[in-house]
Amino acid sequence: MSGRVVHFEIPADDPARAQDFYRSAFGWQINSMPDMGYAMLSTTATDEQGAPSEPGAINGGMLKRESPVTTPVIVIDVDDIDKALEMINSLGGSTVQPKSSVMDMGFAAYFKDSEGNLMGLWQTAS
Repeated sequence: MSGRVVHFEIPADDPARAQDFYRSAFGWQINSMPDMGYAMLSTTATDEQGAPSEPGAINGGMLKRESPVTTPVIVIDVDDIDKALEMINSLGGSTVQPKSSVMDMGFAAYFKDSEGNLMGLWQTAS
């Protein structure tokens, strides 16, 4: 399990307005994915696959504010989401949204930690 923070998500009541805000305020590049109801936020230069090319930098996403994502979320990379959720649940956390496929890129899930914070998990497709 890598445990690295690899992504963030920002929910928005008005995604177009929020995208304009972040683009203007910070110069972020926005790549809208209307079929997914999602937009990729590039906070730094990226390589051909869209991954940050600057060491330590992360990019994120924006989606319409609705349950379970109603506040910003930090996304953590794991080797196996199912095993990670088992561990999280055994330590007093809880599964909010189980493992789901994200196109052919990988898998995502949401959980609450021991303090009730909503967090995300990411498993890259092999």
